[in-house]
Amino acid sequence: MTKFLAVYTGSATAEQKAETVVSQEIMAAGVAAWGEWMERHAADIVETGGPLGRTKKISTDGISDIRNNLTGYVIVQADSHEAAARMFEGHPHFAIFPGDAVEIMECLPIPTA
Repeated sequence: MTKFLAVYTGSATAEQKAETVVSQEIMAAGVAAWGEWMERHAADIVETGGPLGRTKKISTDGISDIRNNLTGYVIVQADSHEAAARMFEGHPHFAIFPGDAVEIMECLPIPTA
């Protein structure tokens, strides 16, 4: 099985929508659905991950506060990239909450000499 990093993405528009549209009932339903998704895929979850907070960028220009669209992550395992992606079809992140998408990328091994 191959490991895949799944990152949940959002945007300022989605964030604004969440503040105005997501009621306590929708929040509770979303959290419950997310928990059900986690249980359904428990055998293939390598690391549960979680929400992501504020971002600092470190470069040759120094350290700065930035914003990006990453809102959370989870690491899963699957037989293929396609199978990993299919795990997230209808995920509560965008099916219930106003998240934009889930991006899936293979975790590659560190090259050796």
